[in-house]
Amino acid sequence: VAPGEPLAPGQIYESNGAMLAAAVRDAGATAEQLRFVPDDVEQFRKVLADRIVAGVDLVLTSGGVSAGAYEVVKDALTGHGVDFVRVGMQPGGPQGAGTVRFGEVACPVVTLPGNPVSSQVSFEVFVRPALRRAMGHPYPERPIIAARSRDALSSPSGKRQFRRGTVDAVEGTVGEVGSPASHMLAALARADCLFVVPEEATAVAVGDVLDVWLLDSAL
Repeated sequence: VAPGEPLAPGQIYESNGAMLAAAVRDAGATAEQLRFVPDDVEQFRKVLADRIVAGVDLVLTSGGVSAGAYEVVKDALTGHGVDFVRVGMQPGGPQGAGTVRFGEVACPVVTLPGNPVSSQVSFEVFVRPALRRAMGHPYPERPIIAARSRDALSSPSGKRQFRRGTVDAVEGTVGEVGSPASHMLAALARADCLFVVPEEATAVAVGDVLDVWLLDSAL
């Protein structure tokens, strides 16, 4: 349901569109948001064709790219210029990217996962720096500092984790907000940073030094 509308039983607010549109604007670009494209391959391709022919510079999608029996985005774009892969990060394992062509017009497309935190973290890792670099921004990357962990944490081996946190720059410490779960958007809203648990680590001890991506920087 669109934000601001009353919720009926079993309904939730659509958050990914508003979140990603805000992220695109924060990166310095202009966002055009399309909501509620039906779970229908042909209808999805028609909406995509309309916007690409109209001349957009980049298409971002959210959801429909995982390993379910019916993944609309994956079904619509496989074999049409987009490669779908799983990457060793959490959240945000399923990803897709490529160039889609309709007639004489081609457009880059990035297909993000559907869980809210997965979608936003994927934007931060893969899309935001590329978007800012394409616009010639002098600081395309988020500022990164080193900080000591305030928490003892566990992490799955082989996956680079981007966890939500709050940083104390004076003390040089970082602590987790919420949990690693990819549906907990409220924790992301309270965070001012993402901190990285390397893929080779299975645990973080209090005092361990971690890379911290500052989300509230003016750069």
